[in-house]
Amino acid sequence: MKALSYLALGDSYTIGTGASSESHNYPSILAARVSEATGASVGLTNPAVNGFTTQDLIDHELGFVSQVKPNLATILVGVNDIVQGRSAQVYKRALAVIYDAVAATALPAGRVVAISIPNWSVVPAAADFGEPGRLRHLTDEFNGLAQREGTQRGFIWVDITKVSTSRHGSPGWISSDRLHPGDSQYAAWADVIWEAVKKAWTAAAND
Repeated sequence: MKALSYLALGDSYTIGTGASSESHNYPSILAARVSEATGASVGLTNPAVNGFTTQDLIDHELGFVSQVKPNLATILVGVNDIVQGRSAQVYKRALAVIYDAVAATALPAGRVVAISIPNWSVVPAAADFGEPGRLRHLTDEFNGLAQREGTQRGFIWVDITKVSTSRHGSPGWISSDRLHPGDSQYAAWADVIWEAVKKAWTAAAND
């Protein structure tokens, strides 16, 4: 059984801002799932940073693609582009740079996962960033672009829009900052992502 390397690119949602510990962010949960399912050692590299835009990811995280040479990868980025007022076309161009760099690794089908921005328009602190209906519209627009760009490159697309509000209002679903997910929401995301990737990701251990 070979060791696997997993690279998780993103922003606060990927590093797990709002979780009680790093072990409760979705990449850590996914890495543990692969290890449990296969017995393989999974080395997780998670350079994500709270507040990062697509351009920040390009500047500070993208170098890990060539350094780590991952067997598995996830990409979830874009909410801070919305917060900072970047247009959908600016987002699309930057996202294409990110996706192209990951696609250049030529990993087998199913090993790279593009993940949607969650529906953050419903969280209590969303109103600090704009009218919730507008935020939802922009999030959906950005997600549509990300889905098209990802599927064009053969990535698995995982939409966490529905699950991100599936237990809205339940204790611990939103963290104390009133903006980011809590442990239970990150775990729910991981469940949805795992269902989409488990066949391809567990097979990677047998390559």
